[in-house]
Amino acid sequence: MNVKSLIRHETLLALLLVVVLIVLSFQSDRFFTVDNLLNQGRLMTEIGLIAIAMTFVIATGGIDLSVGSILGLTAILTGVFWQNVGLPLPVAATAAIAAGTFAGFVNGVIITRFRVPPLIATLATLALYRGLAEGISQARSVRGYPEWFYVLGQQDVLGVPTQLWILFFAAVVASIILAYTTWGRTVYAVGSNEVASRFSGLSVEKTKLALYTASGFAAAVAAVIFVSRVSTTRSDMGTGIELDAITAVVLGGTSIFGGRGTIVGTIIGLCLIQALKNGLSLAGVKGDGTIMLIGAVLILAILASNLFERSGTRT
Repeated sequence: MNVKSLIRHETLLALLLVVVLIVLSFQSDRFFTVDNLLNQGRLMTEIGLIAIAMTFVIATGGIDLSVGSILGLTAILTGVFWQNVGLPLPVAATAAIAAGTFAGFVNGVIITRFRVPPLIATLATLALYRGLAEGISQARSVRGYPEWFYVLGQQDVLGVPTQLWILFFAAVVASIILAYTTWGRTVYAVGSNEVASRFSGLSVEKTKLALYTASGFAAAVAAVIFVSRVSTTRSDMGTGIELDAITAVVLGGTSIFGGRGTIVGTIIGLCLIQALKNGLSLAGVKGDGTIMLIGAVLILAILASNLFERSGTRT
């Protein structure tokens, strides 16, 4: 992994985020307020949890397109286990998270045991898990959760949204694992050269299996937080969230070919995307314009990073 290029990319991205925050603050006096910024943190937590796990997956040269469907399936199962099966809500949520984690494990088995490319495998399970969610829900939503359940998605701890504490904790732990542990170095090694990693005695298959299982777990936890935030469950929850997560990861400097990436970069990329969405919305820009601008920022950030990397290798 080229540490210098990553530092340069993250620094560039952080400076871009500061510029965007300053510019958007002049577009609307509601943007740069404590309430609005904390609310945006509340809204980006689900994507953030998925993006953190996705950073590990993409750093190995893989991808997980099924996370949105796993989120939807877990959300539906939470409601069904509680309302239809009659389980206590904590047990129902735990069982649903276990099911979402198992869905991630199935992805890992398909990819490692049957040698199916991650893009194809998770594209197939994207459809499978979404179909299961729709079949189980029968187009019905579940509402009426007890008040205490909303602590996760709608209430604060020490003045900060509860889910932001969860995201912060997950980001810190993931950063330490990826940057400072043997397992983190294995992730980079697998992404850089999978064949050489095998010859070096690294457990490539076990690493991949663990990563896709963790990706399912992150999506499942995000689902429970999502349900707590919006007070209902629907089978279409999480549709398209995988693209937002992948965009944040790639924008944050993780190479889509593997072998490079950091959690800090992913979080900065996530904040940049959320700032653009919120700031442009407050400024009156329509949704299509926001999507186009985010796409342009992604392309420019990647091009700038590649230029810095090339100049670094020449010197």
